[in-house]
Amino acid sequence: MKITLIKPNIGRREHSLYVDNASMEPLQLGILAGLTPPDIEVVMYDDRLEPIPYSEPTDLVAITVETFTARRSYEIADEYRNRGVKVLMGGIHVKLLPEEVKEHADSIMIGDAESKWADMIEDLRVGALKPEYICESVAIPQKGIKTRRDIFEGKKYMPITLLQFSRGCRFNCKYCASSVYFEQHHYTRDVDEVIDEIKHQKRKLLFFVDDNIVANKEKAKELFRALIPLKIWWVSQGSIDMLDDEELMKLMVKSGCLGLVIGFESIKPESIDNMKKGVNKKFVNDNYKEAIEKLRHYGLQTWAAFTIGHDTDTLESIRATYEFARRNKFTFAAYNVLMPYPGTPLYDELKAQGRLLYDGKWWVHEQYRFNYAAFIPKNMTADELSEAGFNCRRDFNSLGSVLYRLFEPRTNLRNPVRFFTYLIYNPVFRREVYEKQGMTFGCQEKDEEEKRNEGNPDPAGDR
Repeated sequence: MKITLIKPNIGRREHSLYVDNASMEPLQLGILAGLTPPDIEVVMYDDRLEPIPYSEPTDLVAITVETFTARRSYEIADEYRNRGVKVLMGGIHVKLLPEEVKEHADSIMIGDAESKWADMIEDLRVGALKPEYICESVAIPQKGIKTRRDIFEGKKYMPITLLQFSRGCRFNCKYCASSVYFEQHHYTRDVDEVIDEIKHQKRKLLFFVDDNIVANKEKAKELFRALIPLKIWWVSQGSIDMLDDEELMKLMVKSGCLGLVIGFESIKPESIDNMKKGVNKKFVNDNYKEAIEKLRHYGLQTWAAFTIGHDTDTLESIRATYEFARRNKFTFAAYNVLMPYPGTPLYDELKAQGRLLYDGKWWVHEQYRFNYAAFIPKNMTADELSEAGFNCRRDFNSLGSVLYRLFEPRTNLRNPVRFFTYLIYNPVFRREVYEKQGMTFGCQEKDEEEKRNEGNPDPAGDR
């Protein structure tokens, strides 16, 4: 038997699929491969980097679906099903909208796959795939499961190893799809298994893809103590309340942390209240001065993440957010237009108020464009919000801004590793500002594989 794993693209620019030159390994597919018995062949194709060989024989295609990739995922699934191949779909979007996904799949998997993947495999063996598999919550994620990284070999991923220590987040921000998916729970892996996984991969630069690696501070300390002897460098995502725990921060730095993605979200206290991100409330009241000073003290390079378009936002406050990030010389910053993900309190609120655009289903609407507003803001038009977000990203990543922000001695210039991290990744994000803005979801072209392989009667013949 053979299973084909697919990581879908977001969409296309002009007449061809977008090629993401900054792609990272799809960790979730490596874990699924690790869950699969050794007598079953597993192959993986990444739609962001390579053509999908639809004609290659396989017994099952498993597609991971995110809301941003839903339309492209459905195109891929429909193509396989038209060829008589069974399709299984899983991922966060499947839990948010299972009935929608079912229209494009022979089977869906709702939730994290550990508890049901083996059952699905046995059903596949006897030709009795169930329409859906409802997975149980996993108290200890990835228990006894080794990520299969061989499926990533030969593909042009960025030279950083992805792995996971924890899943979920205990907070309940009203716009967050992850909170809905994990039902405000947070789960951690066995530290010994994480360390073993690190020792069995080749790189010294790691990315823990956790939603909030410090949500359980005592478990995080246990991890950081175990990381210290490995002498690696790592990055992750963490909530700003970590700064209240001095022991945690010292261990974090000693364990090799370069920096974290931190959800600042807004510089306005009323916006923090509105989005129900109480963990930020203490810090926003002094305009994050104490937090930023502590981050610099520990030498951490910060990716400051902001969401713009809240009912408390104005065009002036959005511009002030850009100026705040530039002035404080953050290593990176994201200005994310607020997205109404299905199933979130924000989505339900905007729907009840009649403020959703694109028939309320922006993720599959043919007119929606990436980084555009999908709802009617309170204090500006949707177009004005979209433009404000683009302007913030453009200006923050301008050559002048990159040069200005470089000269922060306690973070970006603290040592050669941080210096080169800054120089390597800022051009990547600068390029993405222009490449991804306004991208169309999906491919929208029929016979895509045939066009790519014109003149080659065997679409898989050169593989």
